[in-house]
Amino acid sequence: MTDDDLKLFQQEMADVRPIDHSGRAVLTHREAPTPGQLYRRESAQRGTGFDENQLPTAFVEFVHPEAVISFKRGGIQNGVFRKLRQGGYAVEAMLDLHGLTVEQARHEVFRFIRDCVRHDVRSALISHGKGRGNKEQKPLLKSCVARWLPMFPEIMAFHSAQKWHGGTGAVYLLLRKSEKEKERTRERLGLSSGKPVP
Repeated sequence: MTDDDLKLFQQEMADVRPIDHSGRAVLTHREAPTPGQLYRRESAQRGTGFDENQLPTAFVEFVHPEAVISFKRGGIQNGVFRKLRQGGYAVEAMLDLHGLTVEQARHEVFRFIRDCVRHDVRSALISHGKGRGNKEQKPLLKSCVARWLPMFPEIMAFHSAQKWHGGTGAVYLLLRKSEKEKERTRERLGLSSGKPVP
């Protein structure tokens, strides 16, 4: 800065005075926000842009830490669901949510399911824990996962895992077969348009 610049700056700033803080408002401790306030805050923070991920994080009903979570869409054969429950399908992809916030888990679960679909994964495992690591000792991530998974049309069934895969701290997923995989199966079985090839 040249001497002329400094003089010009000092002339412009000559009548500037510090801000008077005496009339400043003193904020008191507020009570915890209500679920409605949390929902509105979450909606506002997501912005006005379209978010393909519509998994909610508010109003989640807690499940017991040791509860078995389970879901089966209509049309799933009992034998297929039994094999899933028993851990009979090879786990092709895994997601560990330990240590994540609910919002981070929301993004990871959404991305994980999309990746599974893109790569034709049929059987997967999500490790969500039982909430033992948080102060409230509530299974928040487990409760969210139990609410989120049925929202994916690609998930045909899920069930809490066997002990060797994490027990009630993890869940097996059975995903819908992609059109590409269905076509491969038809070709392998000698079917074309659902009819046996002569």
